[in-house]
Amino acid sequence: MDVIIYHNPDCGTSRNTLGLIRNAGIEPHIIQYLKSPPTRLLLRQLVHRMGIPVRDLVRRKGTPFQELGLDRPGVTDDDLLDAMTAHPILIERPIVVTPLGVRLCRPSEAVLDILPAPQQGEFRKESGEIVIDAAGRRASTA
Repeated sequence: MDVIIYHNPDCGTSRNTLGLIRNAGIEPHIIQYLKSPPTRLLLRQLVHRMGIPVRDLVRRKGTPFQELGLDRPGVTDDDLLDAMTAHPILIERPIVVTPLGVRLCRPSEAVLDILPAPQQGEFRKESGEIVIDAAGRRASTA
C-alpha cells in the first residue's frame, strides 16, 4: 500500500508522524522535501487534496517568511506557491498521502485519520506522551 510522507528528519513532529505510520506496520515512501522539493504543480495539488488554504501550508517559524515579505497584505496564493517552490523550508511539514486522503499532520496524531491500517501496539511521542496505548487504541487526551 502506498503511503508517502514529505518529511524533515530534523522536525520532531515529522519524526513522530513517521513513527505512527510505522507503528501501523507501514513502511512509507519518505521524501525529504528539503533535498527533493515538490514542484509548484504538486504543491498546488496537495493543497487542493488537503482542502486547506495555501497560506496554511506556509511555515513561518525558522524560515525567511518575513524577510521575503510574505506577511504583507496582497500576497497571493501564486506568490506563496512561488516562494515555497524557491524556498522549500517554507513548506509546513509533515504532509502525508495515503489511499484515504492527504493531511498536513500537525499535530502528528492527525495521521491516524488517514492510515489504512490499525496501530500495532503502544506508541509514545519523543516527549514521552502516550498516543497509542498497549492495546493499539488512541490514548485519552483528558
